[in-house]
Amino acid sequence: MQPHRLTAERARRVAVRAQLLDLPRPTDVLDVVETLTLLQDDRTAAVAPSADLVLWSRLGSAYAPEELAALLADRVLVELDGMVRPAEDLALHRADMEAWAQGQDLLPYQRATRQWLLDNDACRQDLLERLERDGPLPARALPDTCVRPWRSSGWNDDRNVRRMLDAMVAAGEVAMAGRRGRDPLWDLAARVYPDDPVVPAPEARRERDARRLRALGLARSRAPRTPLEPDDVGEAGEPAVVEGLPGTWRVQPELLEGPFRGRTALLSPLDRLVLDRRRMAELFAFDYALEMYKPAARRRWGLWALPVLHGDRLVGKVDATADRRAGVLRVDAVHEDEAFDAALAAAVTEEIEDLARWLDLEPLHAR
Repeated sequence: MQPHRLTAERARRVAVRAQLLDLPRPTDVLDVVETLTLLQDDRTAAVAPSADLVLWSRLGSAYAPEELAALLADRVLVELDGMVRPAEDLALHRADMEAWAQGQDLLPYQRATRQWLLDNDACRQDLLERLERDGPLPARALPDTCVRPWRSSGWNDDRNVRRMLDAMVAAGEVAMAGRRGRDPLWDLAARVYPDDPVVPAPEARRERDARRLRALGLARSRAPRTPLEPDDVGEAGEPAVVEGLPGTWRVQPELLEGPFRGRTALLSPLDRLVLDRRRMAELFAFDYALEMYKPAARRRWGLWALPVLHGDRLVGKVDATADRRAGVLRVDAVHEDEAFDAALAAAVTEEIEDLARWLDLEPLHAR
């Protein structure tokens, strides 16, 4: 098949449309999650937890976080590897969990984690027995009987129970079963995941590639392997060449059809449109990094700066912080990657005001 030949503008529009960031806006939370395939469940709340912020960017201030919480409580959605996913998609991951448990096709760090799990098998059994009897439970309620402590660069040293739970999630034995406040609750996977037939690994990977491409619109066939959700899509979709970019991409062909109606949106730093920073830079020529781990003096854009989408272009960042004690959304800066005309400035201001309304805060701009 001859590859589709896309202008840079058309490629960007495919990516924006796939992520439901064009017009008309979607109206249903579950439909959005099923289309995006996942939401990163990062609890950083400098503005709002990322999953909620992603849904607000699509649905607007009519979105209520209680809607997402209810879908999780009813296990229509579940969390795996820090990602909120449709429960029905878990069947596409179970074969990989079985392979992890058996030590097949693992990266070096995964092999080391699995060996640590085997070395602490008595602790693993203790956790399974306690969860079977009393689950779901927070990690702090589970016994640490590890004989070989977890060692890392320092961040996770001696956090044995949490690292054990992560390994048992990878092996398909336990699962996150909800939250009590901010604390994750853990239970046996058999009591959390749907009892759907396990999809064989090759078929499951092809289907995950296909769903990933539908969510991204345009992606590389191959990309460096990542610990969690891949950035590539294998042979899903159809080949495409993008003006000004080397190599061949894969495109979801139906997203090439129809007119494009863009809008202005503020995005989470972990939004799928910008999360793959290499793809973001290639398609949008956008310079951005999450700076929450940098010292304040070294930040260019802010702790949790929100990328600004306008039509099919990423045009700036909004440095905002939700100060709930003071009842305000502090807007310390609006960084313009290109000079905003009056219409764009007004559209960004309108999005900031909508964000403040959704948070039930008053917008407060730095002078």
